[in-house]
Amino acid sequence: MAWFKRTDKGIQTPTEAKRDTPKGLWYKSPTGKIIETEELERNFFVSPEDGYHVRIGSNEYFNLLFDDNKFKELDKKVTSKDPLKFTDKKKYIDRLKAAQEKTKLNDAVRTAVGKSKGKDLVVACMDFSFIGGSMGSVVGEKIARAADYSLKKKLPFMIISKSGGARMMEAALSLMQLAKTSAKLAQLADAGIPYISLCTDPTTGGTTASFAMLGDINISEPGALIGFAGPRVVRDTTGKELPEGFQTAEFVLEHGFLDFITHREYLKDKVNQYIDLILNQPIRA
Repeated sequence: MAWFKRTDKGIQTPTEAKRDTPKGLWYKSPTGKIIETEELERNFFVSPEDGYHVRIGSNEYFNLLFDDNKFKELDKKVTSKDPLKFTDKKKYIDRLKAAQEKTKLNDAVRTAVGKSKGKDLVVACMDFSFIGGSMGSVVGEKIARAADYSLKKKLPFMIISKSGGARMMEAALSLMQLAKTSAKLAQLADAGIPYISLCTDPTTGGTTASFAMLGDINISEPGALIGFAGPRVVRDTTGKELPEGFQTAEFVLEHGFLDFITHREYLKDKVNQYIDLILNQPIRA
């Protein structure tokens, strides 16, 4: 009766094999609600019965934010190297190649410029499907270059965070990106250029400790996990039981670290409203 017994230590799905958007005819939300995938897509990948926001990638966000899904991708060919020759069960360079083949992405962030409600907007969007959206040197470099583009063209900037944190395979090189991206955002602030930060599920680790919390307006999708260390680490460090809903977007909003939570359907309108308010311009309909 071996088929009734688990023969391994559990399901071990490689990070790069985890999909952002659901595949197949049906999707089941964590609360058990079932919806046709086509209907889910029409509803901005949000389950209509329980409001669950399915994790999506840069393709979907660009389609959502840019008018007619028209945009120019920036620094598309920038890719990571392996300066530390990192090896842990599998060589880092091999993991990069596997992730690139699986996701058809070059790294965990894409940057683009296009029209949003008729006005130019620069967007950097992270993809969790690429090694857990981990922040390595390419992520930091592409965000820095996108910020430079915004600064040069005097265009509003938006970052959509979706990350497990720093990329351990790049060690200190990854941690340096926290300071690098923060310095670029400070230049935007000095120039009076709006920066909107959108935290999606999950936004953790080094991203939360840097660019994800530095927006002129910090917003989130409902139910997103937002934090630095995981709940277990926080509980073990503090020695205290954590309150209900700890590290959800709603909890973070209640404690003053977010300005607003918005349904994905209204994201484009809200982002442009905030930009118009920051620039003291008439709000676009």
